[in-house]
Order: sequence, then C-alpha cells, then structure tokens
Amino acid sequence: QVQLVESGGGLVQPGGSLRLSCAASGGMFNFYDMGWYRQAPGKQRELVAAITSTFRVNYADSVKGRFTISRDNAKNTVYLQMNNLQPEDTAVYYCHADQIPKVWGRGTQVTVSS
Repeated sequence: QVQLVESGGGLVQPGGSLRLSCAASGGMFNFYDMGWYRQAPGKQRELVAAITSTFRVNYADSVKGRFTISRDNAKNTVYLQMNNLQPEDTAVYYCHADQIPKVWGRGTQVTVSS
C-alpha cells in the first residue's frame, strides 16, 4: 500500500518562503511521475508543479520563477521550494503520483498572510 505524507506547510508573510516535503512509502518511487497540487477554499484542485521519473519538470504559469520542484529518490521524497509567496498561494498542498491515481495524502496547509 503506497502512502504519501506531506509536510512543511505553515503561516508565512507575503514574500516569504517555505519548503514542502512529500515522503512516499510502500511503492516504487523511482518510477513515479510526481506532482504537487493545491486546493484553495471554494476552488478546484490544480497542478502546481510536476517532475517525471526522468527529472523533467513542469510548472503552472502562476508559479513559474517562484517555485522549484525536486526529488531525492534515495529518500523517496519530492520537494517543493516556494519563494516569494503571495496570498493567492494560500491553499492545502498535496503531492500525487500519476501511476497511482487513487492515492492522495492528507495535504499540508500553506497560509500566506500579513
């Protein structure tokens, strides 16, 4: 049974930074294409950033130049470095593996507010 556990969220002022982590267990992490998604209150879940098993990356236009996705296969972990955070980045952030579509973690709350 694959499990995904997100961490690293919190309250930050506009312009601040956070680093999210997602630890995977129980599966073949090296072969997964991973993504970070977010869901704000009243909005649909959206893809923020993705990294394939071959380390190709892709970003939503709204976060390009501010967020960086990375992975450490030795630690079965994917990261999301978020810089210059803005109030519109406030959401619950989830990681997800394309190859196991039904599995989602509980997410980690990111709140950007002064």
